[in-house]
Amino acid sequence: LISLKARRPRARNGCALSPPGPGCFECCIKCLGGVPYASLVATILCFSGVALFCGCGHVALAGTVAILEQHFSTNASDHALLSEVIQLMQYVIYGIASFFFLYGIILLAEGFYTTSAVKELHGEFKTTACGRCISGMFVFLTYVLGVAWLGVFGFSAVPVFMFYNIWSTCEVIKSPQTNGTAAVEQICVDIRQYGIIPWNAFPGRMCGFALESICNTNEFYMSYHLFIVACAGAGATVIALIHFLMILSSNWAYLKDASKMQAYQDIKAKEEQELQDIQSRSKEQLNSYT
Repeated sequence: LISLKARRPRARNGCALSPPGPGCFECCIKCLGGVPYASLVATILCFSGVALFCGCGHVALAGTVAILEQHFSTNASDHALLSEVIQLMQYVIYGIASFFFLYGIILLAEGFYTTSAVKELHGEFKTTACGRCISGMFVFLTYVLGVAWLGVFGFSAVPVFMFYNIWSTCEVIKSPQTNGTAAVEQICVDIRQYGIIPWNAFPGRMCGFALESICNTNEFYMSYHLFIVACAGAGATVIALIHFLMILSSNWAYLKDASKMQAYQDIKAKEEQELQDIQSRSKEQLNSYT
């Protein structure tokens, strides 16, 4: 009869060959198992939200200054302070983009570290007090940034509200219910009431068909929609930071449990070694008596 058992291949000299090592597929599966997918998704969402907020916000601010200079504040001295503030905000946007690009990479690297720590808990991997302290620091910093971005999200909704009021007023002017030129000219928008330009700015407000012509410009159309996208990007960044906060809190708890498990294993190994030493000394004493 033919045996169905697999036989170990032998070399020509009769020696057994060593079993083949893991293939490419097994290595890929092992590498993919160590990827922190939750941190990866949060990083992509954070990068996307910050990119939308910074890019669209920068262009929308430039378009807003152009609209104010051309239609609502013809005197440069009236909106000089506003121009400086907007220019400062554009520089702040550069800093925000650079910081979150670096911070997102750091959090992703921390996710790789903690994932490896949890998966190799029973191996030779050792978590340190410094690593747990860094993880706790990231939890606190991400919480602070999340609260700050809630404020940024609320602040980014202000220009959307302003542009929406102007756009809705233009829609009222275009509506067929508005009868007569006199009625149209009584429909106005006063930018000075929002506090972005002083009350002595000239003309400060636009009415009727002049206001409708502003709504039909490319600067108004682009700035309005870019502010909406920037607000959505700020909201996406808030969601990403909340996601990061949950991930970091979970990883910190895992590392804390891992450190306790390591301490327990060290104490157990020490006790077993002491017990073996006592047993070996006892055997030596018995052998000496015999």
